[in-house]
Amino acid sequence: MHGRPVVPVLLAALAVVLAACGDDDAAGDRTTTTRPAPDRSVPERPGDVQPVPGAAAIPDLVRELQPSVVAVLTNAGEGSGVVYADDGTVVTNAHVVEGADAVQVAFVDGERVDAEVEASDPRSDLAVLRVERDDLPAPSFAERLPAVGELAVAMGNPLGFENTVTAGIISGLHRAIPGSAARTPALIDLVQTDAAISPGNSGGALIDAGGEVVGINVAYIPPGETGAVSIGFAIPSPTVVDVVEQLLDTGEVRYPFLGITPQAITPEIAEQLDLGAEEGVIVQEVVDGGPADDAGVEPGDVIVSLDGEPVRTVEEFLADLRGYDPGDEVEVDVLRDGDRRAVDVTLAERPDE
Repeated sequence: MHGRPVVPVLLAALAVVLAACGDDDAAGDRTTTTRPAPDRSVPERPGDVQPVPGAAAIPDLVRELQPSVVAVLTNAGEGSGVVYADDGTVVTNAHVVEGADAVQVAFVDGERVDAEVEASDPRSDLAVLRVERDDLPAPSFAERLPAVGELAVAMGNPLGFENTVTAGIISGLHRAIPGSAARTPALIDLVQTDAAISPGNSGGALIDAGGEVVGINVAYIPPGETGAVSIGFAIPSPTVVDVVEQLLDTGEVRYPFLGITPQAITPEIAEQLDLGAEEGVIVQEVVDGGPADDAGVEPGDVIVSLDGEPVRTVEEFLADLRGYDPGDEVEVDVLRDGDRRAVDVTLAERPDE
């Protein structure tokens, strides 16, 4: 339950890469601070070039949104960012700037400026940068989740190829990377897309057909041992807006706190402990004096639902819990010694970690 630094993770059953481009990701010597500023503008499409059927609007979207997508350059590598407000506010992934001694932002017009990391939230993997420019075009961030199957355009700077655009569809919603809860709390409740996402895309924009930002690109599953093809993930726009607004207001994000350490159920554990459930979350530990402790939740209980909604995995549990605010009361159904019982828990605010 406690936050950890966001790093590329290798899961037991699934490899997932956070889509930032570090020095080791690049082929050869790619020192970003000495490379001449490129011309990142998009030329007009020649009249004799025919667009891909069904994708005629993509070049127009690119021209409109390109000035809002930036390259984020650090001494450790390169990522992407999206203008959040015209006063010099830029949003990116926390792992893009984590531990960086210096940060620069490169704009579509070729200008590079120093950036300050104003606030960062590893739990959501989002960070707010501040640059000295007040003429930045801020795109619209969607207030709702996109629909599965609709157009998705990813914009960013994979592997140093600045101003790269890939297209696909929204492949799924509310995705959690299996096993990710043991490594980082950020890879839950994500938007899945088959628009290609690669190292360096982290912090870039995932855009819908209407030109709204529907997500901030964060991770992908590489082909490698998994055989995955174009499985990428983005933090949904409503989450981005909520987190960024809190970071701008207070410099931190308030999260609900149940006060337990969750453990995944495996078939072996279910059989060994005779849990009476193959899905749910085992309460491994209970924080003394925390909300769950006060409500009577005990180590060894199996959480099977929150407010009547089934809980199947640790990732699903954390994603569902994120939808509540500190102070909310939630009905937690647990299995204990074969009996199912409902426990009312008043959530607290997550303490500093």
